[in-house]
Amino acid sequence: MLSTKVKQEIAAKVQEILQSVEDDELPKGEINFLLHVDGAEDWSWANIRNSGRRDIPAPRVLVGNETA
Repeated sequence: MLSTKVKQEIAAKVQEILQSVEDDELPKGEINFLLHVDGAEDWSWANIRNSGRRDIPAPRVLVGNETA
């Protein structure tokens, strides 16, 4: 689900939005995030991370695509 290019575009927009929020608890500069998107089917999903942090592991429940 979702091409690499689309994921990169979404990640850039989310990063931009998060950086524009003036919240003291958010770090300055790049903000690490993991966005999970459910697809139309149970087996269809995508994880979107900010491009600078590919090493952030997805939580196990998302990796296994299990229902919480």
